[in-house]
Amino acid sequence: MLDPARIDTWVFDLDNTIYPAVQSLFPQIDVRISGYISTLLSLGLDESYRLQKTYYRDYGTTLRGLMSLHHIDPDHFLDYVHDIDYSVLKPAPRLGQALAALNGRKLIFTNGSKPHAERVLAALDITSAFEDIFDIVAADFIPKPQMRAYEILGERCRVTFERAAMIEDLERNLLPARQLGMTTIWFKQDEHPDEKFIDAPLANPAHIDHITDDLLHWLEQMVDLGPPQPPSCDKANPLS
Repeated sequence: MLDPARIDTWVFDLDNTIYPAVQSLFPQIDVRISGYISTLLSLGLDESYRLQKTYYRDYGTTLRGLMSLHHIDPDHFLDYVHDIDYSVLKPAPRLGQALAALNGRKLIFTNGSKPHAERVLAALDITSAFEDIFDIVAADFIPKPQMRAYEILGERCRVTFERAAMIEDLERNLLPARQLGMTTIWFKQDEHPDEKFIDAPLANPAHIDHITDDLLHWLEQMVDLGPPQPPSCDKANPLS
């Protein structure tokens, strides 16, 4: 087990991490992305889906591929693809209690938008657990797993990487975190919806410090010890 006294900042991915993939919120976004590409490029939905996942694999996000190759308006894209039904998520009181008891700052680090993250946290009733949300806009539209996104997170939120832990559902997104000195926790889920579109994860990758298939249970084991609060995010570099 990880000693939480070594950690003063906990960095959580959002989609398929704060809530597990089986809760089926992200498939709604998948459908919206395919529809966006279909309308933009006048393609059938099957071809749009293939292109969507090609961009996701090659650029980190479909959005980055569309921005690079088709010069789309990212704000319009984010508003469109996050126009979904959040009622599939239910309040998660045990998760809220575990997060509240976990000493240190808690940040969301997402390739999605801040409004989307806010709606997810509100649906789960865990908004108060998080100090801030570092979204794709705050990262200058540079997505995970590109190293620069992590560096911007560190700069704007004053994260000391050696005293930070990152929790993610995608193994590839933890490699830059480990290279920067962060402790890495992989929330490994069977039949992850995106595994077939990216390189298959290794069974025991060297850049992963901890693996769990039950994030809630893992967090509940972390709540007995913890360090004092570090400085807040840099107000000279607001995230919103």
